Amino acid sequence: MPSNHDQQSSHGSYHEKGQTTVAVLDERRRAALAEIDNAPFSWFHVKVCLVASVGFFTDAYDIFAINIAAIMLGYVYGHTKNQLSTNQSLGVKVATPVGNLVGQILFGWLADILGRKRMYGVELMIMIIATFGQALAGEAPAVNILGVIIVWRFIMGIGIGGDYPLSAIISSEFAATRSRGRLMTAVFAAQGWGQFAAALVGIIVVEAYKDSILSAPFPCAVPVDHTWRLLIGLGCVPGVIALYFRLTIPETPRFTMDIERNIAQATTDIDNVLTTGKSVPDEDAPVQRVKAPKATRADFRAYFGQWKNLKVLIGTAYSWFALDIAFYGLGLNSSIILTAINFGSPTAAKSTSLYVYENLYNICVGNLILSVAGLIPGYWVSFLFIDSWGRKPIQLMGFTVLTILFVIMGFAYDTLISTPSSQKAFVFLYCLTNFFQNFGPNTTTFVIPGEAFPTRYRSTAHGISAASGKFGAIVAQVGFAKLVNIGGTNKFINHIMEIFALFMLTGIFSTLLIPETKQRSLEDISNEEQEGYIQGVPEAAS
Repeated sequence: MPSNHDQQSSHGSYHEKGQTTVAVLDERRRAALAEIDNAPFSWFHVKVCLVASVGFFTDAYDIFAINIAAIMLGYVYGHTKNQLSTNQSLGVKVATPVGNLVGQILFGWLADILGRKRMYGVELMIMIIATFGQALAGEAPAVNILGVIIVWRFIMGIGIGGDYPLSAIISSEFAATRSRGRLMTAVFAAQGWGQFAAALVGIIVVEAYKDSILSAPFPCAVPVDHTWRLLIGLGCVPGVIALYFRLTIPETPRFTMDIERNIAQATTDIDNVLTTGKSVPDEDAPVQRVKAPKATRADFRAYFGQWKNLKVLIGTAYSWFALDIAFYGLGLNSSIILTAINFGSPTAAKSTSLYVYENLYNICVGNLILSVAGLIPGYWVSFLFIDSWGRKPIQLMGFTVLTILFVIMGFAYDTLISTPSSQKAFVFLYCLTNFFQNFGPNTTTFVIPGEAFPTRYRSTAHGISAASGKFGAIVAQVGFAKLVNIGGTNKFINHIMEIFALFMLTGIFSTLLIPETKQRSLEDISNEEQEGYIQGVPEAAS
């Protein structure tokens, strides 16, 4: 029978062995994370970027195509002056941001619970089905077609909303530290090409139906009905192409390591992903789930109960809210603003088929010009500077310049629209606002929440931040619709620009709450001590 001293010695030996195992696993975790952070740029990173980018291309196309389609819908289903009523236009435009808000919170939370891989592709399927449903929407005695479109656009919005946290987190967690900002920006920059494509496809379908429109009696309801259905329906094509690749993308090693708490599998995944681009789980390998910080309500309160962490979430959420007030206020109403300043106004008589054709064509061209002149260049200038200059300086600079631009456009509005030459100056300033939104807070509000939080809350926090932005989009859309015609048709636009300036000013102060994340590992940014992160291993069954 062993003595008491022997038993104590045996227990001490087991405890020391356990401590050694914990230390080894902790070291393995840090080494594995360092391997991802220092990995050379590879074809796998290109694949992640392309797969995520196609989703954002589709998102932007589907969101902003309604800007053009709403004008077309007015000719077909507008019973007053061949345009949608204020509430009808508001409904079809605001339904998607409302769906976005739901999708961002729901998918952000689910991606932290079930995994990035399990949810990636589900949101794209929702988008594809809902886009197809819109294009085939019909009317019946008991059902108004605009109501059907609004429901489909809300469902589509849920799918688009889910894409924000999922694409951001997947690209963030696979990226090397030195190029993470550029990889995430390249993904988000696809949004600009999506807006460009919506305007380009609009031009193509209007041109394709030119003869039918010109030969149809005013308001050309039948050919215009074809054009909006094609414009909206073609938005599901890139989503269908990307679906297979999304469903087969591997789980991020950080999720496997820090949420599933399976260090061994995560280490194997890193080696496989960085060499072959695939994750090959070993079904026979024993699963050892380490003891580490775990996402619970109590842990969530403990983490965000610290001001140093809560202020980052407030900063990312409010900055996105303030930005989207102006971004969607302009983006979803650019056709109205171009019409208000008589930019590219039709020359034909208002009740003729030629007027319908010229109006639709000019609106598509106007949106194309805005995309090429401001939106797309802004994203790619951000791409060039985001990993050298940093996220925070770009966001501060963007909010500051936008404040100045909106002040000029608001207070000098009447002067700027008084003559044809000054109208061109207004359009130039409008393009500048698009440029500095994207070379500024529109890009950084997407990037920073994908970096600034620990793995177990990263997707949830990004979803909360993005949903705050979409709440801003909803406020902007409802506010724009209700305010724009105060004092007469489009007479309140100058004051709307002044309101945008105020929100850009507040964005400067919320930016001061966020950290600079360039050239720092995700774990360093998370404000959690990484040495000793693994707190223990389950005791082996006797």
